[in-house]
Amino acid sequence: MEARRLLSTLGTGVKDAFAENRSILSLEEYLEAFLGAPRRHARGSAQYLRDAMDHFGADERETPVGRVRRFRLFDLAFDPAARPHRVAGHEEVQAAIYRALGTFVRSGRVNKLVLLHGPNGSAKSSIVSALFRAMEAYSRTPEGALYRFHWVFPSERRLRGAGLGFGTREGGEAEPASYAHLDGETLDARLSCPMKDHPLLLLPRDERRRLLEEHCRPSAREGAGDSDFVLADAIAEGELCQYCRRIHDALLGAYRGDWLKVLRHVQVERFYVSARYQQAAVTVEPQISVDAGYRQITSDRSLAALPPALHSLTLLEPFGPLVSANRGLVEFSDLLKRPLEAFKYLLGTSETGRVALEHFLLHLDLVLVGSANERQLAAFKESPEFASFRGRLELIRVPYLRRASVEREIYDQQVTSAAVGKHVAPHATEVAANWAVLTRLKRPIPERYEGELRELVDDLAPLDKLRLYDRGAAPDRLPLAQAKVLRKHAPDLYQESEVYPNYEGRLGASAREVKTALLNAAQARGAACLTPRAVLEELASLCKDKSVHEFLQQEVVEGYHDHDEYVRMVEADYLDTLDQEIRDSMGLVSEAQYLELFQRYVMLVSHWVKGEKVRNRVTGEMEPPEESRMAEMERLVMPPGEDRATFRRGLIAAVGAYRLDHPEAAEMDYGAIFPDLLRRLRDHTHVERKRQLHRAKEQLLRYLSDEQASLDDKARRQVEMALGTLRERYGYCQSCAQDAVLFLMRRRYEGSA
Repeated sequence: MEARRLLSTLGTGVKDAFAENRSILSLEEYLEAFLGAPRRHARGSAQYLRDAMDHFGADERETPVGRVRRFRLFDLAFDPAARPHRVAGHEEVQAAIYRALGTFVRSGRVNKLVLLHGPNGSAKSSIVSALFRAMEAYSRTPEGALYRFHWVFPSERRLRGAGLGFGTREGGEAEPASYAHLDGETLDARLSCPMKDHPLLLLPRDERRRLLEEHCRPSAREGAGDSDFVLADAIAEGELCQYCRRIHDALLGAYRGDWLKVLRHVQVERFYVSARYQQAAVTVEPQISVDAGYRQITSDRSLAALPPALHSLTLLEPFGPLVSANRGLVEFSDLLKRPLEAFKYLLGTSETGRVALEHFLLHLDLVLVGSANERQLAAFKESPEFASFRGRLELIRVPYLRRASVEREIYDQQVTSAAVGKHVAPHATEVAANWAVLTRLKRPIPERYEGELRELVDDLAPLDKLRLYDRGAAPDRLPLAQAKVLRKHAPDLYQESEVYPNYEGRLGASAREVKTALLNAAQARGAACLTPRAVLEELASLCKDKSVHEFLQQEVVEGYHDHDEYVRMVEADYLDTLDQEIRDSMGLVSEAQYLELFQRYVMLVSHWVKGEKVRNRVTGEMEPPEESRMAEMERLVMPPGEDRATFRRGLIAAVGAYRLDHPEAAEMDYGAIFPDLLRRLRDHTHVERKRQLHRAKEQLLRYLSDEQASLDDKARRQVEMALGTLRERYGYCQSCAQDAVLFLMRRRYEGSA
């Protein structure tokens, strides 16, 4: 009884949802829905895909390399199960796809194939997959409803009992009856349109065009987002597929031109985009065949039940990926891996939306997207046929990511404790992301710049460039004025090689290769956690496979492409971070002390720049800012050779700029404004206290190595407090904390007294 009650409850819910979604309609009911929201129901495939991108919204974001617009659909927030597969970065690619769709919409038809090209593993397929998932989710919303139609034929014997025929409305007006809502027992046959033709194509073309032009004019009812709506040729000028045209004309002849009787056989059904079931979202793998065909419908019991007028018809049913994808999106994965003859038909299809089969033409309404790696595209460009294809392709470059924090998002999503079966230590994925991005960077081109900027660019090391792209951080060695100039031109550096075939981000370690290295590091013997140390060892091992990885074969150019050295750079950077975390955790020098000291200095400089006096805390007298106190701080944080007056004015200018950019901020965030200066201050203090730091870290290591008995109570309390901070603030467990401290001691403090 419990099972029956459960099934009954579920059945009621499914039935209610079916009715609420208006899953089955007669043509008359569909036309009523169309008149209520004409633009929503008159969209072609390009408009539909662009609306899906708009539906999930977009955010404008400021980055060190320029302002970008990110479409939220690529975050896959609407599908929690797919979140690990979200697309990190690639906002430029998203914008290019959106622009291409806008061009298709304005021209009224899809007249090009969008070809995503880039190195292997640069997220081309992930981008298309996100579009598929967004279309699937959008098609289940009221705004994204899609409809197709079927031909339904009831049993004549049962039909008499159903009392169907022509009825009248209350006012005596004649209305067509419909077989659309007959249940399955009453129907003898149902023929589905194989092309998922739009129900509006059932209307005669001239009348349909007038209807669309009348009801799809700009109006406030459908919102400002539809102000650029353009009727798609496939809807305004299209015709039924040959399969449906034969059925329609045969019924029209049988009813002696009574078109309303023909429409009784039309059942309009809502359908949903589905990549799994290849419905308006299809991926075509490399294969040697045309992506469509046809077959004759053979006789079976259901077809024998068709009206006599249809018995003599030869119905040819098209099939294949293009047919399944109609009214949606088709992806040609690794398109250029196929022989040219296998996709040469796309010359005409991409421009006209037609595919010529042996006995008839297929008319398509779908967005075509392909992917190719750079080596394949370069070879294709050498082909004589490329000149013909060039005008039919919308080329969109998909490089490797060049911002380390964005690259890290990929590994944080996919290399989790659940995925590797153990705790992922802090900085394990960060180390991998930093190294991956370093392998992709190219030496800047100083000749593109002038004056002081040329010298700054020429002196930019790989790690400097990584930090500039990622955090907008200029090298510590630069004076404030030069650092400001470099940060201002970071977008120019980021885009400087885009015009070249060998652009930045074309070569380097792919996220796929680095993820494999992370998973291998997770299998290190005896390790309870996936640690940065194990990741660094795995990356060093990867660098030895020069015959396997093309990017390892590049010539070293002034520090760039030196992948073995990059492992050491990343290690040193990680040790700096680790050193800082342990210091802070042991409470030797607090962050608040740094900020308080620096804040007092900035206050003095502010009064100095304004020519104001300050009150002496001891005497209470108003005096000029104490030069010796300012000079003491500047000795620690000011770049060598910089003029004090210039440095101070630049400091206050930076504070003023932050205030203008953050008017809502209650307090000044000096850590965000001057990260380089504060780092110099910390480093100086730590050098002065190196002996104390060494002793404290030794105590921490002894505690973790089960030598607690050798520590006095004060030392033990200090260590336990440090471990608590490492765990709560930074995410360490006891095992990876021990590994980190041991690694740091061996690399930095062995031999220190």
